[in-house]
Amino acid sequence: MSEFGQEHNPSGSGPQAGQGETPRRTGWSRRRFLTGAGGVAAALLAACGRSRSTPTPSPLPSPTATQVGPSSLSGHPAAGAYNLHLPVVRAPGEAQVALVPEPTLTPTPPKATDTPAPPPPTPTPQATPFPPGPPSKLGLFVARNDPQVFEVLSTRAVTVVKTLELDRNFVAQIKQTSPTTRVIGRLPDGDLSQVELAQLDPIPAAHAYVERLLPFADDPQRRPYFDGWETYNEPVAGNAEEMARWADFEAERTRILGERGIRSVIGNFGTGQPRMELWESFLPAVQAAQQYDGWLGLHEYSAPTIYFMTTRENQGRYPGVSPEDTGWLTLRYRHVYNQILIPRGLAIPLVLTELGVDGYVQNDRPGPADARGWHHFQDYWAQNGYGLWGPGAYIEQLVWYDEAMRQNDYVIGGCIYAMAGSQSWESYDILGPAAAVLQQYLSVHAPAIAGQ
Repeated sequence: MSEFGQEHNPSGSGPQAGQGETPRRTGWSRRRFLTGAGGVAAALLAACGRSRSTPTPSPLPSPTATQVGPSSLSGHPAAGAYNLHLPVVRAPGEAQVALVPEPTLTPTPPKATDTPAPPPPTPTPQATPFPPGPPSKLGLFVARNDPQVFEVLSTRAVTVVKTLELDRNFVAQIKQTSPTTRVIGRLPDGDLSQVELAQLDPIPAAHAYVERLLPFADDPQRRPYFDGWETYNEPVAGNAEEMARWADFEAERTRILGERGIRSVIGNFGTGQPRMELWESFLPAVQAAQQYDGWLGLHEYSAPTIYFMTTRENQGRYPGVSPEDTGWLTLRYRHVYNQILIPRGLAIPLVLTELGVDGYVQNDRPGPADARGWHHFQDYWAQNGYGLWGPGAYIEQLVWYDEAMRQNDYVIGGCIYAMAGSQSWESYDILGPAAAVLQQYLSVHAPAIAGQ
Protein backbone atom coordinates (compact mmCIF):
# COMPACT_ATOMS: atom_id res chain seq x y z
CA MET A 1 0.00 0.00 0.00
CA SER A 2 1.07 3.57 -0.40
CA GLU A 3 2.17 4.81 2.98
CA PHE A 4 0.14 8.01 3.24
CA GLY A 5 2.08 9.93 5.86
CA GLN A 6 3.03 7.07 7.74
CA GLU A 7 -1.19 -3.18 13.21
CA HIS A 8 -5.57 -8.21 19.28
CA ASN A 9 -6.35 -6.76 20.06
CA PRO A 10 -9.48 -6.02 22.17
CA SER A 11 -9.46 -7.05 25.82
CA GLY A 12 -11.70 -6.32 28.83
CA SER A 13 -10.78 -5.93 32.45
CA GLY A 14 -12.69 -7.62 35.25
CA PRO A 15 -15.00 -5.66 37.52
CA GLN A 16 -13.32 -3.94 40.46
CA ALA A 17 -13.96 -5.66 43.78
CA GLY A 18 -15.97 -3.64 46.34
CA GLN A 19 -14.44 -2.91 49.76
CA GLY A 20 -16.61 -3.91 52.74
CA GLU A 21 -16.77 -1.48 55.72
CA THR A 22 -15.69 -3.00 59.05
CA PRO A 23 -18.64 -2.84 61.57
CA ARG A 24 -18.08 -0.54 64.61
CA ARG A 25 -18.97 -1.68 68.09
CA THR A 26 -21.66 0.35 69.93
CA GLY A 27 -22.50 0.49 73.71
CA TRP A 28 -21.04 1.92 76.90
CA SER A 29 -17.34 2.22 77.45
CA ARG A 30 -15.78 1.09 80.68
CA ARG A 31 -15.03 4.68 81.76
CA ARG A 32 -18.55 5.88 81.03
CA PHE A 33 -19.97 2.92 82.91
CA LEU A 34 -17.96 3.60 86.12
CA THR A 35 -18.69 7.32 86.06
CA GLY A 36 -22.41 6.64 85.91
CA ALA A 37 -22.18 4.08 88.68
CA GLY A 38 -20.51 6.56 91.03
CA GLY A 39 -23.28 9.09 90.48
CA VAL A 40 -25.96 6.55 91.37
CA ALA A 41 -24.16 5.67 94.64
CA ALA A 42 -24.09 9.32 95.71
CA ALA A 43 -27.82 9.62 95.08
CA LEU A 44 -28.52 6.59 97.28
CA LEU A 45 -26.59 8.04 100.21
CA ALA A 46 -28.39 11.35 99.89
CA ALA A 47 -31.77 9.63 100.01
CA CYS A 48 -30.95 8.19 103.49
CA GLY A 49 -32.14 4.74 102.79
CA ARG A 50 -35.06 5.55 100.55
CA SER A 51 -35.49 2.87 97.98
CA ARG A 52 -35.75 3.73 94.32
CA SER A 53 -35.92 1.30 91.51
CA THR A 54 -33.16 1.52 88.93
CA PRO A 55 -34.56 1.97 85.42
CA THR A 56 -33.54 -0.67 82.96
CA PRO A 57 -31.64 1.02 80.11
CA SER A 58 -32.71 0.23 76.58
CA PRO A 59 -30.05 -1.97 74.97
CA LEU A 60 -28.13 -0.19 72.22
CA PRO A 61 -28.09 -1.96 68.84
CA SER A 62 -24.87 -3.69 67.96
CA PRO A 63 -23.90 -5.64 64.82
CA THR A 64 -21.79 -7.95 67.01
CA ALA A 65 -22.77 -10.39 69.73
CA THR A 66 -23.46 -8.92 73.21
CA GLN A 67 -20.40 -9.17 75.44
CA VAL A 68 -20.40 -11.08 78.67
CA GLY A 69 -20.00 -8.52 81.49
CA PRO A 70 -17.55 -8.71 84.40
CA SER A 71 -18.25 -11.29 87.12
CA SER A 72 -19.95 -10.04 90.35
CA LEU A 73 -21.36 -11.33 93.62
CA SER A 74 -24.90 -10.60 92.57
CA GLY A 75 -27.22 -13.02 90.81
CA HIS A 76 -27.88 -13.16 87.15
CA PRO A 77 -29.96 -10.30 85.71
CA ALA A 78 -33.32 -10.79 84.20
CA ALA A 79 -33.37 -11.42 80.52
CA GLY A 80 -32.68 -8.24 78.60
CA ALA A 81 -31.29 -6.33 81.63
CA TYR A 82 -27.77 -5.11 82.36
CA ASN A 83 -25.76 -5.92 85.52
CA LEU A 84 -25.24 -2.64 87.42
CA HIS A 85 -22.25 -2.90 89.76
CA LEU A 86 -22.32 -0.27 92.61
CA PRO A 87 -19.72 0.46 95.27
CA VAL A 88 -20.36 -1.51 98.50
CA VAL A 89 -21.64 0.71 101.42
CA ARG A 90 -21.02 -0.77 104.87
CA ALA A 91 -22.49 0.02 108.31
CA PRO A 92 -20.18 1.59 110.85
CA GLY A 93 -17.91 -1.03 112.47
CA GLU A 94 -18.53 -3.67 109.84
CA ALA A 95 -15.43 -5.69 109.00
CA GLN A 96 -13.70 -5.00 105.73
CA VAL A 97 -14.64 -7.59 103.14
CA ALA A 98 -12.17 -8.44 100.45
CA LEU A 99 -13.70 -7.89 97.06
CA VAL A 100 -13.26 -10.29 94.24
CA PRO A 101 -10.94 -8.51 91.79
CA GLU A 102 -12.69 -7.51 88.63
CA PRO A 103 -11.21 -9.26 85.64
CA THR A 104 -9.70 -7.21 82.89
CA LEU A 105 -12.03 -6.90 79.93
CA THR A 106 -10.34 -7.93 76.74
CA PRO A 107 -12.20 -6.38 73.81
CA THR A 108 -13.29 -8.80 71.17
CA PRO A 109 -11.70 -7.68 67.89
CA PRO A 110 -14.18 -6.76 65.20
CA LYS A 111 -15.00 -9.56 62.86
CA ALA A 112 -13.15 -9.10 59.61
CA THR A 113 -15.33 -8.43 56.65
CA ASP A 114 -14.80 -10.98 53.90
CA THR A 115 -13.57 -9.00 50.88
CA PRO A 116 -14.24 -11.00 47.72
CA ALA A 117 -11.15 -11.77 45.70
CA PRO A 118 -11.02 -9.85 42.42
CA PRO A 119 -11.94 -11.94 39.41
CA PRO A 120 -9.04 -13.26 37.34
CA PRO A 121 -8.17 -11.28 34.20
CA THR A 122 -10.00 -12.22 31.06
CA PRO A 123 -7.85 -14.90 29.40
CA THR A 124 -6.65 -14.44 25.85
CA PRO A 125 -8.64 -16.79 23.63
CA GLN A 126 -6.64 -19.78 22.52
CA ALA A 127 -6.82 -20.47 18.82
CA THR A 128 -7.18 -24.07 17.74
CA PRO A 129 -3.66 -25.12 16.72
CA PHE A 130 -3.06 -25.55 13.01
CA PRO A 131 -2.16 -29.09 12.00
CA PRO A 132 1.16 -29.82 10.27
CA GLY A 133 1.38 -29.21 6.54
CA PRO A 134 3.71 -28.38 3.65
CA PRO A 135 6.20 -25.51 3.91
CA SER A 136 4.60 -22.08 4.05
CA LYS A 137 5.23 -19.26 1.59
CA LEU A 138 4.13 -16.54 4.01
CA GLY A 139 6.59 -13.77 4.80
CA LEU A 140 6.65 -10.43 6.62
CA PHE A 141 6.84 -6.73 5.87
CA VAL A 142 8.95 -5.25 8.69
CA ALA A 143 9.56 -1.54 9.13
CA ARG A 144 11.50 -1.65 12.41
CA ASN A 145 13.17 -3.96 14.87
CA ASP A 146 11.01 -5.78 17.44
CA PRO A 147 11.76 -8.90 19.53
CA GLN A 148 8.59 -10.68 18.39
CA VAL A 149 9.80 -10.51 14.80
CA PHE A 150 12.63 -12.83 15.75
CA GLU A 151 10.30 -15.13 17.68
CA VAL A 152 8.41 -15.69 14.44
CA LEU A 153 11.63 -15.98 12.44
CA SER A 154 12.84 -18.65 14.87
CA THR A 155 10.40 -21.07 13.21
CA ARG A 156 12.68 -20.90 10.14
CA ALA A 157 9.52 -20.96 8.04
CA VAL A 158 9.34 -17.27 7.04
CA THR A 159 10.01 -17.37 3.31
CA VAL A 160 10.73 -13.69 2.72
CA VAL A 161 11.10 -10.45 4.66
CA LYS A 162 10.74 -7.05 3.07
CA THR A 163 12.15 -4.31 5.27
CA LEU A 164 12.68 -0.58 5.50
CA GLU A 165 15.04 -1.15 8.43
CA LEU A 166 18.43 -1.19 6.75
CA ASP A 167 20.60 -1.50 9.86
CA ARG A 168 23.33 -4.01 9.06
CA ASN A 169 23.09 -5.72 12.46
CA PHE A 170 19.33 -6.13 12.10
CA VAL A 171 19.49 -7.82 8.70
CA ALA A 172 22.43 -9.94 9.83
CA GLN A 173 20.34 -11.19 12.75
CA ILE A 174 17.50 -12.08 10.37
CA LYS A 175 19.82 -14.35 8.40
CA GLN A 176 21.39 -15.81 11.54
CA THR A 177 17.94 -16.65 12.94
CA SER A 178 16.47 -17.95 9.67
CA PRO A 179 19.21 -18.60 7.09
CA THR A 180 16.86 -19.47 4.19
CA THR A 181 14.68 -16.36 4.53
CA ARG A 182 15.09 -13.99 1.57
CA VAL A 183 15.48 -10.33 2.51
CA ILE A 184 14.30 -7.50 0.24
CA GLY A 185 15.27 -3.94 1.04
CA ARG A 186 13.71 -0.62 0.14
CA LEU A 187 14.88 2.88 0.92
CA PRO A 188 12.55 4.45 3.52
CA ASP A 189 9.78 6.64 2.15
CA GLY A 190 11.25 9.65 3.94
CA ASP A 191 14.21 9.44 1.58
CA LEU A 192 12.08 9.43 -1.57
CA SER A 193 9.21 11.35 -3.08
CA GLN A 194 6.57 9.41 -4.97
CA VAL A 195 7.59 8.94 -8.57
CA GLU A 196 5.62 11.01 -11.09
CA LEU A 197 5.64 8.97 -14.27
CA ALA A 198 4.27 11.76 -16.44
CA GLN A 199 7.46 13.79 -15.81
CA LEU A 200 9.91 10.90 -15.47
CA ASP A 201 13.05 10.97 -17.61
CA PRO A 202 13.76 7.26 -17.14
CA ILE A 203 17.45 6.74 -17.93
CA PRO A 204 18.94 9.65 -15.93
CA ALA A 205 16.44 8.93 -13.14
CA ALA A 206 17.56 5.30 -12.98
CA HIS A 207 21.22 6.31 -12.67
CA ALA A 208 20.39 8.85 -9.97
CA TYR A 209 18.42 6.28 -8.03
CA VAL A 210 21.20 3.71 -8.18
CA GLU A 211 23.65 6.28 -6.82
CA ARG A 212 21.40 6.77 -3.78
CA LEU A 213 20.96 3.02 -3.31
CA LEU A 214 24.55 1.80 -3.68
CA PRO A 215 25.77 2.98 -0.23
CA PHE A 216 23.35 0.40 1.18
CA ALA A 217 23.10 -2.25 -1.52
CA ASP A 218 26.86 -2.42 -2.20
CA ASP A 219 27.98 -2.02 1.41
CA PRO A 220 30.20 -5.04 2.24
CA GLN A 221 28.58 -5.32 5.68
CA ARG A 222 25.05 -5.37 4.27
CA ARG A 223 25.43 -7.01 0.90
CA PRO A 224 25.67 -10.62 2.18
CA TYR A 225 22.26 -10.29 3.84
CA PHE A 226 20.09 -8.63 1.18
CA ASP A 227 18.71 -10.76 -1.65
CA GLY A 228 17.06 -7.99 -3.68
CA TRP A 229 16.16 -4.30 -3.79
CA GLU A 230 13.01 -2.40 -4.74
CA THR A 231 12.75 1.18 -5.94
CA TYR A 232 9.76 3.52 -5.66
CA ASN A 233 6.66 2.22 -3.93
CA GLU A 234 3.45 1.59 -5.89
CA PRO A 235 3.94 3.65 -9.08
CA VAL A 236 0.71 4.39 -10.93
CA ALA A 237 0.76 4.48 -14.73
CA GLY A 238 -2.21 6.28 -16.19
CA ASN A 239 -1.52 5.26 -19.77
CA ALA A 240 0.80 3.24 -22.01
CA GLU A 241 3.31 6.07 -22.36
CA GLU A 242 3.74 6.41 -18.60
CA MET A 243 4.06 2.66 -18.26
CA ALA A 244 6.75 2.62 -20.96
CA ARG A 245 8.72 5.24 -19.01
CA TRP A 246 8.50 3.14 -15.88
CA ALA A 247 9.61 0.06 -17.82
CA ASP A 248 12.65 1.90 -19.16
CA PHE A 249 13.55 3.13 -15.66
CA GLU A 250 13.27 -0.37 -14.18
CA ALA A 251 15.15 -2.03 -17.05
CA GLU A 252 18.05 0.43 -16.74
CA ARG A 253 18.45 0.22 -12.97
CA THR A 254 18.13 -3.61 -13.20
CA ARG A 255 20.98 -3.63 -15.71
CA ILE A 256 23.23 -1.32 -13.65
CA LEU A 257 22.70 -3.27 -10.44
CA GLY A 258 22.79 -6.62 -12.19
CA GLU A 259 26.25 -5.91 -13.57
CA ARG A 260 27.36 -5.50 -9.95
CA GLY A 261 25.68 -8.74 -8.96
CA ILE A 262 22.84 -7.00 -7.11
CA ARG A 263 19.30 -8.26 -7.75
CA SER A 264 16.38 -5.95 -8.55
CA VAL A 265 12.75 -6.52 -7.58
CA ILE A 266 10.83 -4.69 -10.31
CA GLY A 267 7.33 -3.31 -10.58
CA ASN A 268 5.99 -3.13 -7.00
CA PHE A 269 2.59 -2.08 -8.28
CA GLY A 270 -0.25 -1.43 -5.85
CA THR A 271 -3.40 -3.46 -5.38
CA GLY A 272 -5.37 -3.81 -8.61
CA GLN A 273 -2.59 -2.16 -10.61
CA PRO A 274 -1.73 -1.82 -13.41
CA ARG A 275 -4.64 -2.26 -15.75
CA MET A 276 -4.22 -5.47 -17.72
CA GLU A 277 -3.81 -3.71 -21.07
CA LEU A 278 -0.77 -1.79 -19.73
CA TRP A 279 1.31 -4.87 -19.00
CA GLU A 280 2.44 -5.09 -22.63
CA SER A 281 4.25 -1.76 -22.16
CA PHE A 282 6.06 -3.04 -19.07
CA LEU A 283 7.54 -6.14 -20.71
CA PRO A 284 11.01 -4.59 -21.40
CA ALA A 285 11.54 -4.39 -17.64
CA VAL A 286 10.44 -8.02 -17.21
CA GLN A 287 12.89 -9.09 -19.92
CA ALA A 288 15.74 -7.24 -18.18
CA ALA A 289 14.83 -8.86 -14.86
CA GLN A 290 14.86 -12.26 -16.50
CA GLN A 291 18.33 -11.56 -17.89
CA TYR A 292 19.77 -10.38 -14.54
CA ASP A 293 18.03 -12.87 -12.24
CA GLY A 294 15.49 -10.33 -11.04
CA TRP A 295 12.11 -10.81 -9.40
CA LEU A 296 8.70 -9.24 -9.96
CA GLY A 297 7.07 -7.49 -7.00
CA LEU A 298 3.31 -6.98 -6.63
CA HIS A 299 0.98 -5.90 -3.81
CA GLU A 300 -2.35 -7.63 -3.17
CA TYR A 301 -4.98 -6.58 -0.65
CA SER A 302 -8.73 -6.88 -0.34
CA ALA A 303 -11.47 -6.06 2.21
CA PRO A 304 -13.58 -6.72 4.22
CA THR A 305 -11.99 -10.16 3.83
CA ILE A 306 -9.04 -11.33 1.80
CA TYR A 307 -11.49 -13.36 -0.34
CA PHE A 308 -13.44 -10.33 -1.61
CA MET A 309 -13.54 -10.05 -5.43
CA THR A 310 -12.06 -13.51 -5.93
CA THR A 311 -13.85 -16.52 -7.34
CA ARG A 312 -14.15 -17.72 -3.72
CA GLU A 313 -16.02 -14.65 -2.50
CA ASN A 314 -19.13 -15.26 -0.32
CA GLN A 315 -18.28 -18.92 0.29
CA GLY A 316 -17.94 -18.67 4.05
CA ARG A 317 -15.14 -18.83 6.55
CA TYR A 318 -13.29 -21.71 4.89
CA PRO A 319 -13.84 -21.25 1.15
CA GLY A 320 -10.94 -23.38 -0.06
CA VAL A 321 -8.86 -22.50 -3.10
CA SER A 322 -7.78 -24.25 -6.30
CA PRO A 323 -5.20 -23.43 -9.01
CA GLU A 324 -8.06 -22.26 -11.23
CA ASP A 325 -9.25 -19.56 -8.79
CA THR A 326 -8.45 -15.95 -9.63
CA GLY A 327 -9.38 -12.47 -8.45
CA TRP A 328 -9.15 -8.80 -9.31
CA LEU A 329 -7.55 -7.70 -6.05
CA THR A 330 -6.13 -10.79 -4.35
CA LEU A 331 -5.16 -13.60 -6.75
CA ARG A 332 -4.90 -10.96 -9.49
CA TYR A 333 -1.32 -12.14 -10.04
CA ARG A 334 -2.73 -15.30 -11.65
CA HIS A 335 -4.36 -13.23 -14.40
CA VAL A 336 -1.00 -11.52 -15.04
CA TYR A 337 0.94 -14.76 -15.32
CA ASN A 338 -1.71 -16.81 -17.12
CA GLN A 339 -2.60 -14.13 -19.69
CA ILE A 340 0.65 -12.14 -20.11
CA LEU A 341 3.86 -13.62 -18.76
CA ILE A 342 3.58 -17.40 -19.13
CA PRO A 343 2.50 -17.26 -22.82
CA ARG A 344 5.58 -15.09 -23.55
CA GLY A 345 8.02 -17.22 -21.60
CA LEU A 346 8.51 -14.48 -19.00
CA ALA A 347 7.29 -16.18 -15.82
CA ILE A 348 10.04 -14.70 -13.63
CA PRO A 349 9.91 -15.38 -9.87
CA LEU A 350 7.21 -13.40 -8.07
CA VAL A 351 7.18 -11.92 -4.57
CA LEU A 352 3.98 -10.43 -3.19
CA THR A 353 5.89 -7.72 -1.39
CA GLU A 354 2.76 -6.62 0.50
CA LEU A 355 -0.47 -8.49 1.18
CA GLY A 356 -3.36 -8.48 3.63
CA VAL A 357 -6.69 -6.82 4.41
CA ASP A 358 -6.85 -3.11 3.60
CA GLY A 359 -9.91 -0.88 3.88
CA TYR A 360 -8.47 1.60 1.39
CA VAL A 361 -9.66 -0.89 -1.21
CA GLN A 362 -13.10 0.45 -2.07
CA ASN A 363 -14.92 -1.02 -5.10
CA ASP A 364 -18.26 -0.83 -3.23
CA ARG A 365 -16.97 -3.27 -0.67
CA PRO A 366 -19.06 -4.28 2.37
CA GLY A 367 -18.00 -3.51 5.92
CA PRO A 368 -17.31 -0.27 7.80
CA ALA A 369 -16.61 2.50 5.32
CA ASP A 370 -13.88 4.15 7.40
CA ALA A 371 -12.05 0.91 8.23
CA ARG A 372 -8.39 0.65 7.27
CA GLY A 373 -6.30 -2.25 8.60
CA TRP A 374 -7.50 -5.67 9.72
CA HIS A 375 -8.04 -4.47 13.29
CA HIS A 376 -11.00 -2.40 12.06
CA PHE A 377 -12.77 -5.40 10.52
CA GLN A 378 -12.87 -7.68 13.57
CA ASP A 379 -16.48 -6.83 14.47
CA TYR A 380 -17.54 -7.35 10.86
CA TRP A 381 -15.92 -10.79 10.84
CA ALA A 382 -17.57 -11.75 14.14
CA GLN A 383 -21.00 -10.65 12.90
CA ASN A 384 -20.70 -12.39 9.54
CA GLY A 385 -19.36 -15.80 10.48
CA TYR A 386 -15.63 -15.32 9.83
CA GLY A 387 -14.56 -15.95 13.45
CA LEU A 388 -15.33 -14.36 16.80
CA TRP A 389 -11.70 -13.68 17.70
CA GLY A 390 -10.13 -11.20 15.31
CA PRO A 391 -6.44 -12.24 15.47
CA GLY A 392 -7.28 -15.87 14.78
CA ALA A 393 -9.76 -14.96 12.05
CA TYR A 394 -7.13 -12.85 10.26
CA ILE A 395 -4.45 -15.54 10.32
CA GLU A 396 -7.00 -18.01 8.90
CA GLN A 397 -7.47 -15.71 5.90
CA LEU A 398 -3.71 -15.39 5.41
CA VAL A 399 -3.42 -19.18 5.58
CA TRP A 400 -5.95 -19.37 2.74
CA TYR A 401 -3.73 -17.06 0.68
CA ASP A 402 -0.70 -19.16 1.61
CA GLU A 403 -2.41 -22.23 0.17
CA ALA A 404 -3.01 -20.32 -3.08
CA MET A 405 0.66 -19.28 -3.33
CA ARG A 406 1.80 -22.87 -2.81
CA GLN A 407 -0.20 -23.86 -5.89
CA ASN A 408 2.03 -21.68 -8.14
CA ASP A 409 5.67 -22.66 -8.46
CA TYR A 410 6.72 -19.23 -9.72
CA VAL A 411 5.68 -17.59 -6.40
CA ILE A 412 8.55 -17.22 -3.93
CA GLY A 413 6.33 -15.89 -1.15
CA GLY A 414 4.17 -13.07 0.14
CA CYS A 415 4.91 -10.45 2.83
CA ILE A 416 2.12 -9.84 5.34
CA TYR A 417 1.69 -6.12 5.86
CA ALA A 418 2.81 -5.56 8.52
CA MET A 419 4.72 -6.79 11.53
CA ALA A 420 6.39 -3.98 13.46
CA GLY A 421 5.05 -1.56 10.88
CA SER A 422 5.52 2.14 10.44
CA GLN A 423 3.95 4.77 12.66
CA SER A 424 0.27 5.56 11.90
CA TRP A 425 -0.24 2.12 10.32
CA GLU A 426 -0.96 0.35 13.62
CA SER A 427 -4.34 -0.99 12.49
CA TYR A 428 -2.48 -3.23 10.01
CA ASP A 429 0.07 -4.56 12.50
CA ILE A 430 0.02 -8.19 13.57
CA LEU A 431 2.33 -7.72 16.57
CA GLY A 432 0.81 -9.40 19.62
CA PRO A 433 -1.72 -12.26 19.62
CA ALA A 434 -2.01 -12.45 15.82
CA ALA A 435 1.74 -12.94 15.48
CA ALA A 436 1.59 -15.67 18.13
CA VAL A 437 -1.05 -17.51 16.09
CA LEU A 438 1.07 -17.07 12.96
CA GLN A 439 4.10 -18.41 14.80
CA GLN A 440 2.20 -21.59 15.72
CA TYR A 441 1.12 -22.04 12.10
CA LEU A 442 4.64 -21.54 10.77
CA SER A 443 6.09 -23.90 13.36
CA VAL A 444 4.20 -26.78 11.73
CA HIS A 445 4.71 -25.53 8.14
CA ALA A 446 8.48 -25.15 8.09
CA PRO A 447 10.70 -26.57 5.36
CA ALA A 448 12.61 -29.72 6.13
CA ILE A 449 16.12 -29.02 7.40
CA ALA A 450 18.90 -31.22 6.06
CA GLY A 451 20.16 -33.68 8.63
CA GLN A 452 17.00 -33.63 10.74
